[in-house]
Amino acid sequence: MTEQAPLRLREDEACMEPAVTLEAFAGQTNAVAVRIEPGEDTRELLPHLDRLRRIDIAFPAFTDGRGYSAARILREAGFAGELRAVGDVLVDQIAYMRRCGFDAFDPDAPLDPKDVEAALNRFPQVYQSAADASTPIWSLRHQ
Repeated sequence: MTEQAPLRLREDEACMEPAVTLEAFAGQTNAVAVRIEPGEDTRELLPHLDRLRRIDIAFPAFTDGRGYSAARILREAGFAGELRAVGDVLVDQIAYMRRCGFDAFDPDAPLDPKDVEAALNRFPQVYQSAADASTPIWSLRHQ
């Protein structure tokens, strides 16, 4: 079985370093990639964002939405590196994950690139502010 490469929506070079756990990261000074599990406090990484190139956020089940909040916290704190959703990532979640700041995906099951493109382009307008730069439609109506 061939392992599929993560889907990246970035132009920079991928960080191929292994991601360490949040607990292991606390004791290291050279780690550039870390993995956040559900229930871990993402805010522990905020003082170290300048040295991180990639943060993987685990989705053990598609029904576990804690990773969305973790992504938004990191992006709003200024993290500019690769933010990767890992695990039970479904194509119908991709657009919402992008809005929260994810720019790479490593799903358990392969995603059809045409389905991903369709999901990302399905709704050109948004209703609320998020970690991305999209202007909510209500704001556009009142300009």
